Amino acid sequence: MISKAIAFANEKHAGQVSKGSRIPYILHPLEAGIIISQIVFDEELIAAAILHDLVEDAGVTLDTIAQAFSPRVAQLVASQTEDKSRTWNERKQHTVEKLPDAAYEVKLLTLADKLSNARSLWRDYKQLGDGLWERFNMKDKQQQYMYYRGLVAGLADLSDLVEYQEFKMLVGKIF
Repeated sequence: MISKAIAFANEKHAGQVSKGSRIPYILHPLEAGIIISQIVFDEELIAAAILHDLVEDAGVTLDTIAQAFSPRVAQLVASQTEDKSRTWNERKQHTVEKLPDAAYEVKLLTLADKLSNARSLWRDYKQLGDGLWERFNMKDKQQQYMYYRGLVAGLADLSDLVEYQEFKMLVGKIF
């Protein structure tokens, strides 16, 4: 299933690059899958990490994911999919508000995604400083900080994981 998810995501994310760079986008979901695999070996959870951005960024439906992988994988991907009809603030507030009560596996998936993002942000922040925020739709560093601070708090029951500690440390360094 993991190999199938890698091939599927690679095909669907073909030609996409990370914001403000020429880095192939596929590296982010692959890193999220690797992060999950370092915590727990659960093929469906790893596959969901690899596929987590397909609905938002590649136009793949949850039904397609359910049929190609499993209903559980589709449900996990759905837990990471934002409603793009809402504003940035509404979407991020919704994520932060639902996170404390989310299932453990949803929290792991969120941690993998956000740790991968934080690693990338830290690498770029060291080069660009606060100019980094210009590449995002939400250019206000304070708003970004409020979101990431909310993620750290919402994931706090994962504090025994080294990946959580890394995420928390990176958020502190970036902001």
